[in-house]
Amino acid sequence: MIYISGLFYKSFNFISIIFMQAKELISDIFPAVNINDKGEKALVRMDFFKISHIPLTDSDGNYFGLISENEIYDFDLVEKAFSSYKNVLARPYVICNQHIYSVINLFAKMNISVVPVLNDREKYVGAICFHDLIVHLATLTASDNPGTIFILELDFHSYSLSQIAQIVESNDAKILSLYVSSPKNSTKLEVTVKLNTTDFSSVRQTFERYDYKIKAAYNEDDKINELLEERFDEFMNYLNI
Repeated sequence: MIYISGLFYKSFNFISIIFMQAKELISDIFPAVNINDKGEKALVRMDFFKISHIPLTDSDGNYFGLISENEIYDFDLVEKAFSSYKNVLARPYVICNQHIYSVINLFAKMNISVVPVLNDREKYVGAICFHDLIVHLATLTASDNPGTIFILELDFHSYSLSQIAQIVESNDAKILSLYVSSPKNSTKLEVTVKLNTTDFSSVRQTFERYDYKIKAAYNEDDKINELLEERFDEFMNYLNI
C-alpha cells in the first residue's frame, strides 16, 4: 500500500496537492456523449481519447451514467441510441469541490478510465481522464527540480514527519516532496523524500546521528528516474490499473 503525502513548503511556489479539488483536474477538451447518440459515436471518441468509458448526458446537463466500450458491444448498441438501453448504468462521479483523493479512490475502486464531475446541483460539468490525474500527481515528485532523493527505512511507531522535516531544515535544505510506502509482507515503512539540494552529506550525517537507516540515496538523473519509475509502478499497482 502507498500513502501519499503531498508535503510542499511555503518557501517554494508549489500548489500543494493537499488542497487540490476535482474541478482543477477537469479536462478542457474531453466531451461527453448525448443520451440520444448512437454507440458508434461514443466508440469513435473513446478511440480518439484512448479511454474505455464515456459519460452519457443530455442537453440540459443531466448525467445518466458511465458506459463502457464493452457494454456498447455486449448489448449491441453500436447502431442504437443509448436512450434505448434498458440496463441500469453505473453512475460514478465526484462533486467539483471534492478532494483529489476522492478521485483517486474512485479510479481505484471501480477500475474506470474516466471520472465524471458534477456541480452542487448534480449537473454534469466535465470529466477527469486517468492520464490527466497522473500528470497532476507528477507534482508529488517535484521531478523538474534538481536535488536528492533518499529513502528512510523505519518502524511504523518511529515515523515522525515533524522530526524528519526538522532534521532536513537544520541542514539548510528543504523538502520538495515526501511520501510513505509500506512494502508488501513487511512491517517496515519506507519514507521517500525529495530535497532541493544535491549535497546530501550533511543531511545524511544528521539522520544517521539520530539512528535513522538510510536505505538508498540518489542525486544522479538516471538513478532518480529509475526510482521514480519504480514508485510509479507501485502506484499503478495500488490503483489496479
